[in-house]
Amino acid sequence: MKIFRITERARDSLCRKAPEFRQIAEQTRLESFPCNTDLFLGLVQSIVSQQLSVKVADVICQRLETLLGKITAENLLSATFEDLRSCGLSGRKIEYLRGIAEACEKGVIDFKTLAKKPDEEIIRELVKLKGVGVWTAEMLLIFSLGRPDVLSYSDLGIRKGIMMLNGLSSLTEEEFALYRKRYSPYGTLASLYLWRIKDGGLTVRTPEKQASAEKKRSEKKKTPSPTAKKR
Repeated sequence: MKIFRITERARDSLCRKAPEFRQIAEQTRLESFPCNTDLFLGLVQSIVSQQLSVKVADVICQRLETLLGKITAENLLSATFEDLRSCGLSGRKIEYLRGIAEACEKGVIDFKTLAKKPDEEIIRELVKLKGVGVWTAEMLLIFSLGRPDVLSYSDLGIRKGIMMLNGLSSLTEEEFALYRKRYSPYGTLASLYLWRIKDGGLTVRTPEKQASAEKKRSEKKKTPSPTAKKR
């Protein structure tokens, strides 16, 4: 089993390259996590999860595993449309899953060979499959292959995290590319922190906001209270 390891060295290196992460690194502790190295299974789970809550997607995946015994291309193709529908899958998702399974069975795509290729080549190959977009491919790079330098422009949470962390009201794709270059080769670690900023309720204070807050506190101390004036 492959483990995506989050080390103190990686944290320190990211914070040196991008000091704005330091306060976030102090507020939250990220844990290493196991990767699902079965790319086909990871892709199936990603398709199932599209536009669904984590809870609902987990239920459907569990039903699918119960139906098939093991989620493989062969088992998926042997299941009837009605059986797959009974798991809670939409007709479109069944079409996507069968298309991916057929590509695997016919050798159009070899997931074992694909896993050994560079990130960009993996993305190019995966997006050829119907129902698979860049975001889905990038999530597989992180959670199935444990690639260390993935920062997805297609992920709204990551973009919002960067904006919150840097006090930005907007973020163009060109600007995003500069942040990706800045965070490299720790893009995945940065992604994990940025998701926490967006979803974890973390307090983010940019240097400008910090200075403004300190200035207000200083001015408040200098201003005498109404009671003091009366005296």
